[in-house]
Amino acid sequence: MHVRRSLRRQRGAMIVTAALILLFLMGFMGIALDFGHLFVVKTELQTAVDSCALSAARELDGQGTAITRATSAGQVAGNANGVNMQSSNWSGKGQIVPSDITFRDASYAVTTTPALARYAQCAHTQPGINIWLMKAMGAFTGNAAGNPATRSVIASAVATRASAQSACPIPVAAKPKAGGTAPNYGFAVGEWVTLIMAQNAATGGQIGWANLDGSNSASETSAELNGRCGAKVGDTVGTPGVQTSVADVWNQRFGIYKNTSDPSTARPDYTGYAYTSLNWPAQFNAYNGAPGAGAGPTAQNFVTKRAAFASCADTGTKVKGANSCESITGLSLNSFQSLAAPGNVAGGHMQYGMDRRIVTVPVIDGGNHVIDYLCMLMLQPLSIPMTDVQLEFLGNAGAAGSPCTTSGLAGGTAGPLVPVLVR
Repeated sequence: MHVRRSLRRQRGAMIVTAALILLFLMGFMGIALDFGHLFVVKTELQTAVDSCALSAARELDGQGTAITRATSAGQVAGNANGVNMQSSNWSGKGQIVPSDITFRDASYAVTTTPALARYAQCAHTQPGINIWLMKAMGAFTGNAAGNPATRSVIASAVATRASAQSACPIPVAAKPKAGGTAPNYGFAVGEWVTLIMAQNAATGGQIGWANLDGSNSASETSAELNGRCGAKVGDTVGTPGVQTSVADVWNQRFGIYKNTSDPSTARPDYTGYAYTSLNWPAQFNAYNGAPGAGAGPTAQNFVTKRAAFASCADTGTKVKGANSCESITGLSLNSFQSLAAPGNVAGGHMQYGMDRRIVTVPVIDGGNHVIDYLCMLMLQPLSIPMTDVQLEFLGNAGAAGSPCTTSGLAGGTAGPLVPVLVR
């Protein structure tokens, strides 16, 4: 009888011990689950604010609209990421808003002056992240206040513009003018330079199509216009023929589309307003100059139109007919049928716009080797049938005050400017 009582006591003790061990293990599992959840959300949020800061810094070109553009670009880029287990709307807990984006000058003091802004900072607090173990403990102990069921996650990022090792130029190349040397290679700031459209017609000209991978494939030209990059000084470019498919991706930057795309899938520049000899007869300094005598009734410079998020049809969305993209520019757009909507409320150029018309262009030597990069403005969409189109020279892409910011690998000592995280 004594032995039986001892065995019963031991069995009772084992049950209590097993229950305690089980609770102990469940606690560790809960901690692992909760911290794992917080870690995932923190990583997702950090990716979002990194994207926000990089996109905002890309716009800090010293122009009067730099902070407005940077705020819009940062908000759009950051909120394009999924947060809280890849939720597209961040589980309804609140996404990045303009007040999350601030700017600092060269001495890292907070500034709201566009000409002084050198750094973009995005900081966001994501509240209401569920902590399941704490919720269970609160329910078990009856102390919900001491065991809150949610936590907040905070992330911050700071970015600026810096010289690059590699860049993402568009697939055209410029040759120095006779006797032209760095940094401008004989070009005058504000000068319009003709892009030769005909097959192999760039020979002897100043600018022409050039595949950055060294090939002669027209499909590669389209792909590179759509964002393929990685060009470096010393690379050899190809000289492709040009097909009409190039017009599709070129014109998307102006917010001009066929039926198969729209601003949400093929993002335009902040403005699609274009410049030709018809509406800007001076053919010089459309970037920030005055229209001059004989200019079209809607004519204003690119900086002004960008601030207004103007379309190719200015305040309208017509491709053809009166007060349309075609009537303003004198170009024929044939199969292109729709424009991104203008305006600073919910227009396509504002909602989805990014810096897509101020572009980096490689400079090549006589052997088609990249030796430097220029900053240029895409003035015009490509017409159908295709004709010559012009770009405006804005200076060397590596200049400190250059309006150009490309994408690429940071860490260079000269070269074009790229957005880079510094914190």
